[in-house]
Amino acid sequence: MLYFCRKGLTQMIFSPKSSLIMMETNKMIASQLLHIDAIKLSPDVPFTWASGWNSPIYCDNRKTLSYPEVREIIKQEFARLIREMYPDAEGIAGVATGAIAHGVLVADLLNLPFIYVRPDPKSHGLGNQIEGAFKPGQKFVVIEDLISTGGSSLAAVRSLKDANVEVMGMLAIFSYGFTQSEENFERERVKLTVLSDYANLLELAIQGGYISEKQLMSLQEWRKSPHTWNR
Repeated sequence: MLYFCRKGLTQMIFSPKSSLIMMETNKMIASQLLHIDAIKLSPDVPFTWASGWNSPIYCDNRKTLSYPEVREIIKQEFARLIREMYPDAEGIAGVATGAIAHGVLVADLLNLPFIYVRPDPKSHGLGNQIEGAFKPGQKFVVIEDLISTGGSSLAAVRSLKDANVEVMGMLAIFSYGFTQSEENFERERVKLTVLSDYANLLELAIQGGYISEKQLMSLQEWRKSPHTWNR
């Protein structure tokens, strides 16, 4: 395996065979997310995110859990990557709440312990932010469902590190690929690998007739400056 840097973010290159598998996986999962409406594209009538951003896309990967074939693909691909990239992993950590189920499925397949990380400590009981059993120094891979700016995902990583968990890296189902998220992951020195991304999604969307050429241009513009798009 080799490493290279793109925009300062360290990523992993596998053998030509593995790289081809990743490309095919990326397209296959993007296609499935479109097919089951886990991703909706609406550049003409945009959505509003909690951040206040106008967005031509809405991603809800929890829908994948309702489709056995899709969740099986995601589970198997996560497991394959962990076996290849992190063979010494001692556990799987899911980011609450969207990645808990996927994390459990992967941990079960790999026969590894599972824990999950809340956004904040519980306000009652033991006040846990990390749920499950782990030991200081244990090596965990973090599973996430969606990467936007990376803020909440990296907050979970910091919580794990504060608890003396060794975070080997993070795997996610889908990423918008914002420059901001790349910079955030680089700053935190967290290796991120995604099963599918925005660029492949748009390619499939235009090929499949989900969007027009004009809408494609709008979607590409949003990706460049999501905080100012359609203001």
